[in-house]
Amino acid sequence: MQVFGSVAVAQGFVKEERSRDGKDSSGQFLWQDLLKKHEGKWVVVRSAAARVVLADSSKAQSPQARFKDPILVDAIRQFEQTVGDAMVAADVDKLKQMYADDWSTVGSDGEIFTKESLLSDFKSGKHRLVSFKTGPMDVQVIGDAAVVQASVSGKRIQDGKDISGQFVFIDLLKKRGGKWVIVRTSGAKPS
Repeated sequence: MQVFGSVAVAQGFVKEERSRDGKDSSGQFLWQDLLKKHEGKWVVVRSAAARVVLADSSKAQSPQARFKDPILVDAIRQFEQTVGDAMVAADVDKLKQMYADDWSTVGSDGEIFTKESLLSDFKSGKHRLVSFKTGPMDVQVIGDAAVVQASVSGKRIQDGKDISGQFVFIDLLKKRGGKWVIVRTSGAKPS
């Protein structure tokens, strides 16, 4: 967990026994929450989770060992750097490859923001990331899922307005077709 003033990001791993509509939906999940302090209490404002699929669960490493596998962690950190670099370059083709077709997030206005919207904003120049510097980054990888939480300082222009500053985000990644893609993002600008 990381706290940035009135905003916090949390992530974790859980093994649950569940049922949905009378069917077993038990499994192992990576989850992420974005919290905000509201009237003196922390409330969850965004959440995402992904079911973890292990290649051979009887021989797999423990979740704790996988969370800190330096090779996987470095690969995800480089992936996140490449995403930022593609945003600065407005490289829509690269971003198209790095975000899953079903990627979405909820904007500060409460509206669902999709991959199509994201790419359109970068293509049109409606959103520009001029520069960025990533702060502390925590990466957890298990099986075919990963959760990244980080802070980033950047110069951003949205709809012609300077919205530069520090932001916190959580990306939920899945390995699909042999490559990592972002499937969900939660983010906020601490006040």
